[in-house]
Amino acid sequence: MPDTNIHRNLSFRFIIRSQYFLYFGVMGIFLPYFNLYCYHIGFSGFQIGILSALRSSAMVVCSLMWGRLADRFRIRRPVYILCNFISTGIWTFFLFTSDFQIIVIITICYSIFYAPIISFLEAFTMDILGNEKKSYGIIRVWGSIAFIAVVAVLGKIIAFYSTDIILKLILLGSVLQAVFSLGIPDMRNIESPKPASSPKTLPSGYEIRKPKILIFLFCAFLMLISHGTYYAFFSIHLEKLGVESTVIGAAWALASVSEILVMVGSDRIFRRFSIEKVLIFSFMTAALRWAVLFFAVSPAVILISQILHAITYGTFHIASILYMDEIGPDGSKTTGQALNNAVTYGLGMMVGFFVNGYLYEFMGTFNLFGISSLVALTGGIILILFHKVPFN
Repeated sequence: MPDTNIHRNLSFRFIIRSQYFLYFGVMGIFLPYFNLYCYHIGFSGFQIGILSALRSSAMVVCSLMWGRLADRFRIRRPVYILCNFISTGIWTFFLFTSDFQIIVIITICYSIFYAPIISFLEAFTMDILGNEKKSYGIIRVWGSIAFIAVVAVLGKIIAFYSTDIILKLILLGSVLQAVFSLGIPDMRNIESPKPASSPKTLPSGYEIRKPKILIFLFCAFLMLISHGTYYAFFSIHLEKLGVESTVIGAAWALASVSEILVMVGSDRIFRRFSIEKVLIFSFMTAALRWAVLFFAVSPAVILISQILHAITYGTFHIASILYMDEIGPDGSKTTGQALNNAVTYGLGMMVGFFVNGYLYEFMGTFNLFGISSLVALTGGIILILFHKVPFN
């Protein structure tokens, strides 16, 4: 029996790794190049900001909706598979239009089903790791590997073809992830028995009105707002500086390479440092990173600054996942991860994209990175002031 359990656990980990690999492989196409594609078909900075904000707003509403539904009826796996297949089907419509209003409609429909995928995947991972949750980075690193491989190759592909190929490659990756999602285990059959209490309402231990949780969520919200300029306009920023597409791809790849060391060493990092200290350090590093982009015009300096992604994304992301899993009860793990994603990658990114899209036309990307630095610094200061306060 122990050998069977070990074999089963290894099989589950392989499945989860494949999902991270495919999810972030697609993200390696989408993040650096989809907004650049929109820019090339004539969309303004404000229109690009609107599309980005719509995707993020779906993360706020839809990930929480799907997460609560999955926890209440314990149907996480069916919902996860459903969202993978339907979002993939909807993406095909991007191939047939370049009209902004139609793309807005497609984006809304697509985002409704795409929004919960990553939070569900994080919840699956926490369940499968069990008592080894601090080694989460070793599983998640496969997403970084995929991201690196894709952005490193894609820059050269775009140099030979038009940016239209971006849509087709995203579709291909999404189809693969949807097919492989069928291998996700049904956690209802392998989780330990649940308490007899009904999961229809959130247990008191997960009360989000507690000051410590609210402060964490607010600071995390600020952190993702500060990333708005980077995710929406970094590629455009580099192109305007005269940087070639291959170098743009290398810049994104270097950021992911830097986070691999953090992912692999996450177990040692979080055994030595508290989650709060890691979070504070991540905020301060983000303030420094965006300040560098505010001043730098040298491609070499900008490339070097991408190494800081190991902290601004790597340690921050892992700390957030571990923190939300730590405070969430057994019956609402999916909701907990969905809440974290909704407030950060949802609401935070939505505000960041919308504000950056609006200000881009008046201020340019240099000033936007300066504002981002101040926002990240504010989040770090708030954490420093409150993380030692003994809230109940």
